[in-house]
Amino acid sequence: MEQLPAIHLEGLLIGLAAFVLIGVFHPVVIRVEYHYGKKVWPLFLFTGLAAIAGSLFTGHRIPSVLLGVLGFALIWSTIELFKQHERVLKGQAKKNPKRKYH
Repeated sequence: MEQLPAIHLEGLLIGLAAFVLIGVFHPVVIRVEYHYGKKVWPLFLFTGLAAIAGSLFTGHRIPSVLLGVLGFALIWSTIELFKQHERVLKGQAKKNPKRKYH
């Protein structure tokens, strides 16, 4: 009788986490730019760098990988915050009427 191959769920979990994080950060970037503008970019960048650093010192594989994915999603969100600001200035995204744009 043949034995069934072992099923490893780690890849599925990591892929799902990356998918969810990208999906979560897309509207977060839009809302943050709308309410605060691009001036909060250091929060995304340094939180991302901290998550990446944390991933290097986490002793378990899955939490380490998830911290790494979170960190790079936050760094990508830093870039997207600037792109979102440009979209707002070009009229391609909604402006906050209570903020001044320059």
